[in-house]
Amino acid sequence: MKVPFKRILAAAAIPLLLLTGCKNSGPVSSLQPSEDSQEEESENTRVVLPDNFTLPYEPNQTLDPVTCPDGVQQTVGSLLYEGLFRLDETLTPQPWLCTSYQYDPATYTYTFTLRSGVLFSDGSAFTAADAAATLRRAMNSDRYRTRLYQVTDVSGSGSTLTVVLSGPNTSFPALLDIPIVKAGTETSLTPIGTGPYQFTSGESSSRLTANPNWWNGGTLPVQQIFLSAAEDRDTLLYQFSSHDIQLLTADLTGTDPITATGNTSFQDVDTTVLQYVGINVNRAPFDNAALRKALNLGINRVSLISAFLSGHGSAAQFPVSPVSPLYPSELESVYSYDAFASAMSAAGYNTGSSSRTVKLLVNEENSFKVSIANYLAESLSVFDLKIEVEALPWDEYIAALSAGNFDLYYGEVKLTADWNLIRLLGTSGSLNYGRWSDAQTDQLLAAYASSTDQAAAMKTLCAYLQEQSPILPVCFKSNSVLYQTGVVENLSSTMTEPFYNLSNCIIHLKSNSGT
Repeated sequence: MKVPFKRILAAAAIPLLLLTGCKNSGPVSSLQPSEDSQEEESENTRVVLPDNFTLPYEPNQTLDPVTCPDGVQQTVGSLLYEGLFRLDETLTPQPWLCTSYQYDPATYTYTFTLRSGVLFSDGSAFTAADAAATLRRAMNSDRYRTRLYQVTDVSGSGSTLTVVLSGPNTSFPALLDIPIVKAGTETSLTPIGTGPYQFTSGESSSRLTANPNWWNGGTLPVQQIFLSAAEDRDTLLYQFSSHDIQLLTADLTGTDPITATGNTSFQDVDTTVLQYVGINVNRAPFDNAALRKALNLGINRVSLISAFLSGHGSAAQFPVSPVSPLYPSELESVYSYDAFASAMSAAGYNTGSSSRTVKLLVNEENSFKVSIANYLAESLSVFDLKIEVEALPWDEYIAALSAGNFDLYYGEVKLTADWNLIRLLGTSGSLNYGRWSDAQTDQLLAAYASSTDQAAAMKTLCAYLQEQSPILPVCFKSNSVLYQTGVVENLSSTMTEPFYNLSNCIIHLKSNSGT
């Protein structure tokens, strides 16, 4: 039997962003323009090159990458500061200020050799003591505390940095893309870094100027980047729509998404942010692994992302990003309604004689998540299991999860790039709201953490999770880099660096356009 897909049409209920595009990049335009607006649109989309390339920032907030606010400060900071490693487009760590490392599995000790000849923008030498000072601060910071929970000691001298962990983690370098600042300058609003640009403050404006001491020495798209004060959201959006600034980053499917019109393009960036269906595995009927697995087969992830996230995400059947080389794509199954129906029958939920109703919780503040929850409830309720959505305010939603007072919930978590899933799926994991407690899962999580063949260990873990389905992964969200069309070319962005491949980026200004 075919299920009517009127549920897909429910996408119309989503608050419309004035954004369209594909996974990689594309122009941003208004949806369904009227004929009367075509002339105005043509005027708005005509490329007018700026005199200067300008980014937003908050002048009264620190640029220190450990303590600065999320958003515009991080974008500016990505041009000022660098980490020991960088996460590339596949979320894989690549050495940067570090050239090599050794790991002692007996003592859980990493020894990193730092790149020689690196100078801070003030001309002083970058040393392991600077790296150690930043990491020690990061261990106690809101942004990085959870990421570095295994670190018990950090020390540095000369070009050698030593980090001791409390347990095994062969993927630990993936956590060390934390930007480093010169020790002793962290209390300044503009600490000193090793990046391609340095902060310069003048009487009338602040800007980033090319760092003459940059160790990489690559070609920069412009010698200076102007900074425009944008201390609130309204100012930021006005400056972007009027092209006073030429680039910003945004979560287009977040709780308070922005809209953009006119001459604007975007590039989607893969992240470690997982959206999933959480399950109370200790409450009937979800103590039945066969039912959990059947529901996993019933999620049409590709259609969901297209209809409800406007393509800003990647379908995932496992809790590791599909762009990662660790993702076990060979274990994936193609969505099939017939396979879903067969699995529901095998679980005893396709008899037609009786039904059972359960609730799916979702936080009401995010309209995208509410729409996804409604879609899931409708598409999975075609047999004996009926799912009702209950949208709750954030505080009530979290309280219900913490108390275990739920059947299902639609959740989101930012995973770490080492793909350590212990917090989410380990027996005592702080994010394990479903109370999944399974000795074999714990053993497989530990095996992955200590394995030198991470891909094989992750595949074994995911194969077991696929059978048990303690959570139902849905997708990994994308963030977006928005920029003025015609100004930025060859932009290559990553989760933490909008200008990841800076030397290949081209910025067109009036002064270099020949006009």
